Amino acid sequence: MEKIRLLQLIIEQLAHDLAVQFNAAKTAHEASTHEENIPDNKYETLALEASYVAQGQANRAQEIRRALETYKQLTPRQFGDNSPVGLTALVVLASDDGTTRTVFIGPLEGGMKVVEPVTGTEIVVITPASPLGRDLIGRGIGDRVRIGIGSGRKEYEIDAVC
Repeated sequence: MEKIRLLQLIIEQLAHDLAVQFNAAKTAHEASTHEENIPDNKYETLALEASYVAQGQANRAQEIRRALETYKQLTPRQFGDNSPVGLTALVVLASDDGTTRTVFIGPLEGGMKVVEPVTGTEIVVITPASPLGRDLIGRGIGDRVRIGIGSGRKEYEIDAVC
């Protein structure tokens, strides 16, 4: 997949997530200030609880906004066959049983999934701070990494870096 198109998909997903988060924060704020939620005594905490939710939603919206701006300014780097994995690398991992995983090393929003529309390939955004990101940074084609926890760990080989 062309990385410019991948960045567009990430930006579109972040813009959608921001709109959803903003609406959730707005709704929670309205609930916290609604006249029906004004407490009659110190034990009625619905408005207080709604204000906590509103604050959490607003904080998350700020995080998404920061990520959106970061990805809009991100310049993808091209990697050759001998290049070590770094920020903006698109990495294809292959296991011995034939399964593959594709990950994009991004600066923020690790765990986000986007689907390449033509092939249907799922690409997971990971950050250099994640365990897999730390394992991949500096490695190259043919190197092996483990994904998972405990007995669910599976070994993958770096099949491609672009």
